[in-house]
Amino acid sequence: MINFMNITCENEINLTLDRIIKENVISNAYIFYGPEHVGKKETALRFIAGIIKTNNLDSEAYQKIKDNNYPDYLKIEPTYISKGNIVNQSEIDNDKNQITKALIRVEQIRNINVFLSKKSIQSTKKFILIENAHLLNEASSNCLLKTLEEPTNGVFILLTSRLNLLIDTIISRCQIIRFKPYSDQKLKQFLEKSKYKSNDLLSNSEVLENLIFISNGSPGKLLNNIEIWDQIPEDIKQEIVLPLKSYANILFLANNITSQLDLNQQELLLNFMQRKWWADTRNKKIVEILESIKENINSNVQPRISWEVGLLKIKFEES
Repeated sequence: MINFMNITCENEINLTLDRIIKENVISNAYIFYGPEHVGKKETALRFIAGIIKTNNLDSEAYQKIKDNNYPDYLKIEPTYISKGNIVNQSEIDNDKNQITKALIRVEQIRNINVFLSKKSIQSTKKFILIENAHLLNEASSNCLLKTLEEPTNGVFILLTSRLNLLIDTIISRCQIIRFKPYSDQKLKQFLEKSKYKSNDLLSNSEVLENLIFISNGSPGKLLNNIEIWDQIPEDIKQEIVLPLKSYANILFLANNITSQLDLNQQELLLNFMQRKWWADTRNKKIVEILESIKENINSNVQPRISWEVGLLKIKFEES
């Protein structure tokens, strides 16, 4: 049975975690679930620091953990294979070209067992933070499950925005704390108070509404989407309108997109087009074709071919 806490706001989450610490009812494993960039990691770090402080009054515990410099704390994050090397997600730049899909690999989970087998140095417990836990593959998921089944002095916190991608047996062994997404109205209010308050986007309601929608309730993702959107050349933005022009224009557009945009920018453009073109046409087939382009470029299919084929299919769909 899933122990699911439906926490409705950040203050309630903090109050709940404070109570857990004060009453010393700390579970073996937690899942912090919610949209990206809504404070899951920051809350997890402060929760861990709070537990540590009750044991040894280390006033610098939070900063040490944040700097990944605390002996009883282990951070696991997804890794890429880039040019034959395994690279942490935090160490890679935003350009996803020439990079395989990010995964949490079984070797990383085996390192947790080594970490737990050693005696704690400063705290009575050991702490393991797993970022983007939905990127566990089958082997690493099964390895983690075995680790969770064995009683240890470890406290696991899994961060995820995709609870449905975690296997049920892992979910059932964790206490789930939900971080709710921002509403579209709250995201707009957040943007108005941010450094983008004078941004031209605030005067372009259609573009802004589409960028807010594809941010899935995440303020951090919204700011990132705006930053990427601002990097996309105006001539490309002006061409992504329906109906598409001639077949020659489609090939020219596909070439412009793939030669001028990195894969992150292409993915943002596709998400934007899905939202805008669905609003314009209510044609499910067009949305599915755009999704297939996205899947192809994330599976290392040649981007230009993916765009050409996809846009030509949409042109045919419009006919």
